[in-house]
Amino acid sequence: MAEALIVFASLTGNTEEMADIIAERLEQHGVTTDVVEVLQADAEELLEYEAVLIGSYTYGVDGVLPDEMLDFYEDMGQLDLSDKVFGVFGSGDTFYEVFCAAVDHFEKQFINCGAQQGGTSCKINLNAEEEDIIKLHALADGIAEKLKAK
Repeated sequence: MAEALIVFASLTGNTEEMADIIAERLEQHGVTTDVVEVLQADAEELLEYEAVLIGSYTYGVDGVLPDEMLDFYEDMGQLDLSDKVFGVFGSGDTFYEVFCAAVDHFEKQFINCGAQQGGTSCKINLNAEEEDIIKLHALADGIAEKLKAK
């Protein structure tokens, strides 16, 4: 049975809720899923799973990674993830000029580490509404499909 790790950072609970939605959908596909808050995670753990997903909110008007994600992001950049399937999701606020840039940062980092994208990254305005849940399910479905093809 395939295994996936979802690491997230959530300030308001929105990104954590998204992580749970994706985890539930992956479980429906028979993928064993561990959901871990970033401060409880170590980037090296990504090597133990076939699929890895990162969820992060974006901080500030400049669209930077939250402080609690910085070390994880840097450590992740040192890993060879060429045999991994990845997905990225996050929350933001369209009020700000830079929307959900953390999603873009992590997507690029995964690609730089050689990982294979499992589905379209999800940028969610604030909390997940019905149409957003459809996108999160599609991300999970894409991850599961890539895992089955391996």
